[in-house]
Amino acid sequence: MILQLYPQIPGTREERIEKRPLGRDAERYQALVRELPKIVTAADDLGLWGISSIEHHFHSEGYEVGPNPGLLNAHWAAITKRIRVGQLGYAMSAQNPFRVAEDVAVLDHLAGGRSFCGFARGYQARWTNILGQHLGARATLSPQGTPDQMAQLDAATQAARISDDQINREIFEENVELVQQAWTQDSVDAKGRWQVPYPYEDGVDWTMSATREMGAVGEMDAGGRIRRVSVVPKPLTQPHPPVFVSSNASKETVEYCGPRGFIPTYFSKIERAAEFGGAYVDAAAAGGRTYALGQNQALVRWGQIADTADEARRMVADYDVDIFRDLYAGTTPMRFDPADPVGSVLNSGLWVVGTPEQVREDYVRLWQQLPAEYVVLIYHFAQQPADSVIRQLELFMRHVKPALDELTDYAT
Repeated sequence: MILQLYPQIPGTREERIEKRPLGRDAERYQALVRELPKIVTAADDLGLWGISSIEHHFHSEGYEVGPNPGLLNAHWAAITKRIRVGQLGYAMSAQNPFRVAEDVAVLDHLAGGRSFCGFARGYQARWTNILGQHLGARATLSPQGTPDQMAQLDAATQAARISDDQINREIFEENVELVQQAWTQDSVDAKGRWQVPYPYEDGVDWTMSATREMGAVGEMDAGGRIRRVSVVPKPLTQPHPPVFVSSNASKETVEYCGPRGFIPTYFSKIERAAEFGGAYVDAAAAGGRTYALGQNQALVRWGQIADTADEARRMVADYDVDIFRDLYAGTTPMRFDPADPVGSVLNSGLWVVGTPEQVREDYVRLWQQLPAEYVVLIYHFAQQPADSVIRQLELFMRHVKPALDELTDYAT
């Protein structure tokens, strides 16, 4: 079980309009940050495997104020005992891979090895295009959408989306490879979008001659120039913390993750996740890794559990509809019907809502199609109050998790 928190400035739609930009309301963000530990320590006490946050920038509307998950992770590590801390995840098409490698390694030490790392490709153009501009990255905008969605785009727009998606993937994979090298090798050089040293052919003039004897082997040449760099520290966890890769479940992603032992994290309907769950097992086997169906994979779900189905739907209306309408339906293929707000959320196929018994039965049906080793639960704190989020975790751990454990044969 991984709890994924989307730090959200609480407010009604009217408040977001009246007090715009609510994302810059320092007092409300301060209240949110001060209350987060209540949820984090409760998750630790309840025995969840991990807790994570997101990387998103420039959310003036106040829906996803998560510009630096690593800082939150470091604080959470300091106030917990057993739970792992991490992020789902760093958008590697718009990141400096060396800074990410350093940050994750330091976090792993601060957490005493209780950490994990998440990577994502970046789908929100407002910030991916800006922060990724020096690499040439643009947001990936789901070019493999439904036929109806693609049919609404002219040929030039379709071609541009496919090109942007391909470039985004290339940058993502190159940056992740550099992070892995930084974690596992004493020194690194590179001659791609990143040059190490820079400029690559000339090297870096370095007057600290002790590096030749004390630095990494090959780091400094006989002429006093840097030819490689040593990224320090290396992680406490060897060879590195577990790596999750956020995805809407694409074949390209599972084929990339499988041979590397990365954990694909499916933000998708169960039919798509189940289809590619088998493809992941095959791709991993081709790379010499053996997994059962669902093992080393993660399924993401939102949801609400309550004493009655009507109460659970009311909680969706109170805590989930606004962000679904304004953010999710505005940036993804999800559709919102103003005439049926709660139905729009439920029809996305990503929410599990109802009484404890109904939710347990729904998860059992999901696990019969893909018995995922990890389930990522997302809640919109602080739109949803801390006590309510904690109650959701208690109900899930008591009523749902035991039933899923019985269905994961590879865990025994």
